[in-house]
Amino acid sequence: MLTHHVSNMGLIRLKIRELAQEKGWTLKEVSDRSGVIYSTVRSYARRTGMTTVDFTSIHKLARTFDVMIEDLVEILEE
Repeated sequence: MLTHHVSNMGLIRLKIRELAQEKGWTLKEVSDRSGVIYSTVRSYARRTGMTTVDFTSIHKLARTFDVMIEDLVEILEE
């Protein structure tokens, strides 16, 4: 699994809940559509302030929501 430590970027949050709400999808639907396992989707949706993310998952999620990675990732502190 390709993980990337983003300590140089500070803390990030993934805007999964907001994007799912816009589409009218549950987190389970996000998981099914993206191929990212549900526990990961749920964890990323709940957590505020992550320092390590799985780039493969982020790429799949961005593609599923049809947004740029920059639109999925919110940088909380640099």
